[in-house]
Amino acid sequence: MFKKILVANRGEIACRVFKTARRMGIQTVAVFSDADRSALHVQMADEAVYIGPSASAESYLVAERIIEACKHSGAEAVHPGYGFLSENAGFANALDDQGIVFIGPGTKAIEAMGDKITSKKLAQEAGVSTIPGYAGVIENPDHAVEIANGIGYPVMLKASAGGGGKGMRVARNDEDCRDGFQRAASEALSSFGDDRILVEKFIEEPRHIEIQIIADGHGNIVYLGERECSIQRRHQKVIEEAPSPFVDPPMRRAMGEQAVSLARAVDYQSAGTVEFIVDANKNFYFLEMNTRLQVEHPITEFVTGLDLVELMLRVAAGERLPMTQDDIELKGWAIECRVYAEDPFRNFLPSTGRLIRYRPPAESAHVRVDTGVFEGGEVSMYYDPMIAKLVTYGATRDQAIQHMREALDHYYIRGVSHNISFLAALMNHPRFEEGRLSTNLIAEEYPDGFHASDVPHEDPAMILAVATAVNRRYRDRAAQISGQMSGHERTVRSDWVVVINGQYHPVSVQCADGGYDVEYNDETFEVRSDWQFGQPLFQGTFNGAEICVQVERRDLSYHLFHGGSEIEAMVLTPRVAELYRYMPVKEPPDMSKFLLSPMPGLLTSLSVKPEQDVKAGEEIAVVEAMKMENTLRAVRDGKVLTIHAWPGDTLAVDQPIVEFE
Repeated sequence: MFKKILVANRGEIACRVFKTARRMGIQTVAVFSDADRSALHVQMADEAVYIGPSASAESYLVAERIIEACKHSGAEAVHPGYGFLSENAGFANALDDQGIVFIGPGTKAIEAMGDKITSKKLAQEAGVSTIPGYAGVIENPDHAVEIANGIGYPVMLKASAGGGGKGMRVARNDEDCRDGFQRAASEALSSFGDDRILVEKFIEEPRHIEIQIIADGHGNIVYLGERECSIQRRHQKVIEEAPSPFVDPPMRRAMGEQAVSLARAVDYQSAGTVEFIVDANKNFYFLEMNTRLQVEHPITEFVTGLDLVELMLRVAAGERLPMTQDDIELKGWAIECRVYAEDPFRNFLPSTGRLIRYRPPAESAHVRVDTGVFEGGEVSMYYDPMIAKLVTYGATRDQAIQHMREALDHYYIRGVSHNISFLAALMNHPRFEEGRLSTNLIAEEYPDGFHASDVPHEDPAMILAVATAVNRRYRDRAAQISGQMSGHERTVRSDWVVVINGQYHPVSVQCADGGYDVEYNDETFEVRSDWQFGQPLFQGTFNGAEICVQVERRDLSYHLFHGGSEIEAMVLTPRVAELYRYMPVKEPPDMSKFLLSPMPGLLTSLSVKPEQDVKAGEEIAVVEAMKMENTLRAVRDGKVLTIHAWPGDTLAVDQPIVEFE
């Protein structure tokens, strides 16, 4: 076994590999850029080597600097994680030339499966079901349109060397096809240095189901069951689970055997994933093979009891797999939610900044948190906005879902926007609960975007009671500090009005053993908790049922978060509530004449100039954030008055780009 390995990556995946290496007694080396000098993965490693500026193209993607870091540290092997250089055959070859082991498959598999055109041909030869499409290179937009018409719309345009949702567009007509080809090619060149695009039939109402395989260098290959990855937004996975609620044993066996057949055809070694697209009739078609560890590998680890990183290390060191296919048994159910620094209420725009408060849920036999951040750390604009992977496990799917709901309530993040409300809404959505999934679920259920109204609180009385109990604690403390409260006065009943979303709710509260009794709508609700001032989580019971509510005091109101709902509650005396009805509402400034940057990012192109007339829907600018291109269009007809930002400028959220007359 290796004595020292280097992880050529950052964030949560580097931290995750370090955990297994440490357990196995292997020393670890981290690499870091300017932006990552204080990152968690740097702190976790036994040693760390600086590799360059913040931009990944000048640091994590520079193979020569990774190799120099290996020489400097004496690392015998490199685990690439995922992304960056993980599927770069040139990098693997360069390591081999230096006598450094690449903890991953051989270059034959990387080259064959890294190119979607080649991989599709190989899959067909290996007897794997494939999607109808054009396997050659598309020359230009007109060529793409010609091919799309031959296949029949809708079609999927995607980067030959792509992944992670980058360089992908769905086209339903010729105009979509031309525009999609240009956008996909541009994103592909930016993200992968390869602008080749292929076209294939787009399957309606599809599921995305993948098979995990592991292979050694002695001809042994096993499949470790499937993962359901259908909950996606813009082709990027949001929630994954294992096993799939759609797959039955015969289907699992057929998919697994095809995955193994493809792996054997390219002499595969190490962990890998064969992805399939599945229609409503359980027909499955080869999508691609990822020749690396997947983001969602923890759910497979939960249901199989295996450590995939350990298996990768052992295979890379020349060991045989310690099990056969007959030894693989799936037990229980696991779900993974990707917690991102993004604002779901602003069309999921990425968020950057400092994590002022960061407290993930406690890990247990049912909860796992793979993260690469810490309280006080930065979420940088240079890299993927993932904060963590939250994984829960249960004996059944319902139990795993319930554990996830509770874990999301306990996940406390402040300083950057996050998608926990959205994840909680999906966990409670009837289609998810019933397992009626497809890659279109988010687009179909939230066609106009995600809004606060999409997560109404399931028990308003509980929120009212918690806000009232917290307010009573604050009032009692203030009275004690001022010397105005005696022991007898603690039992006095208080009458207040809770204001939520303009609605006025009269309540009464008085102390009880271990908490408070709150009266609302002629019912009495028991709130019991040992909550203390300053604690962000109000944990206790509501009418005997355990609850966890995030609570913050904000001037006159309390901000409460539970079940994905974010609620502002003001607790006022009856007289103040009466007067509050007459308070004027401050109107926000009119910014309608400006095109504002909806996210922090790089302005890559500007399509207008001063005095130019524009029509509604016309492209104005393109902003790149986290390697994704976002086209900004005019919302109405008008004329350009002033340009406030130019291509190459780094933009802040809501920074003006163009001003209209």
